[in-house]
Amino acid sequence: MSHNNQKKIAVINDFCGFGRCSVSVSLPVISAMKIQCCPVPTVIFSNHTGFESFYYTDFTSHLEAYIAEWEKLGLRFDGILTGFFGSRKQVDIARSFIGRFRAERAAVTVDPVMGDYGRLYPTYSEHLAEYMSSLVGLADILTPNLTEACILTGTEYRESMRETELQGLCEKISAMGPGKIVISGLELGDELGNFVFERGKPSRMVTEHRAGPYRSGTGDVYASIIAADAVNGVDFSESVRHASRFVAKCIRRTEELRIPRTDGICFEEFLKEL
Repeated sequence: MSHNNQKKIAVINDFCGFGRCSVSVSLPVISAMKIQCCPVPTVIFSNHTGFESFYYTDFTSHLEAYIAEWEKLGLRFDGILTGFFGSRKQVDIARSFIGRFRAERAAVTVDPVMGDYGRLYPTYSEHLAEYMSSLVGLADILTPNLTEACILTGTEYRESMRETELQGLCEKISAMGPGKIVISGLELGDELGNFVFERGKPSRMVTEHRAGPYRSGTGDVYASIIAADAVNGVDFSESVRHASRFVAKCIRRTEELRIPRTDGICFEEFLKEL
């Protein structure tokens, strides 16, 4: 009998009780894809920071004891997915976790949640953004938006970039470690683009019709599908198409239901399709 007979992904991210983001998104999505999801909560929120008011507690001081119990159980993970970090200490814990629990041939997916629209998030410092490169170096797959790709490479942000420029960004990031990169959410008129880079293969743009405005937690749904597909052995380009189609379908349904933008996307409506 072993705890490691079933595929498992560890998700190192904050937990949000309401608002459909981070761990509360990854748990159902990854589970629906027939993989056990094991959360490592960095911060616990009543509802996410996009609301006017929220309660939170930082879980950092508890993480080493929490993780030590998993080590006693001899757990190994076929995939590890990381999201938002609030401090260098949390990044260091994630780096240590990867070294201690990563199974042979496990896929490490890093979603470098740092900013959007050319700016860092208010809770994110430039110093912490620079330090993220130490975690990026351990990733097999990276899922940045254009802002985050520019931050990681020290490139001046522009809303629109040619594919040759996107290729250059990916090559710089890949030199840090990741062999697979998708720059998501690219504005292409009525389409949203996802630039897919895979070391040793031709790059390509995967597009999906824009289904509605950006919503909280969309990237968490996207990255969770990418991480689970990697563990299930799905081709990377097909995984990007899978995630893009699913997110677009969920956004369309969310718009039909007139759900507030803070409340995320109604992925529950289509979980059985994953």
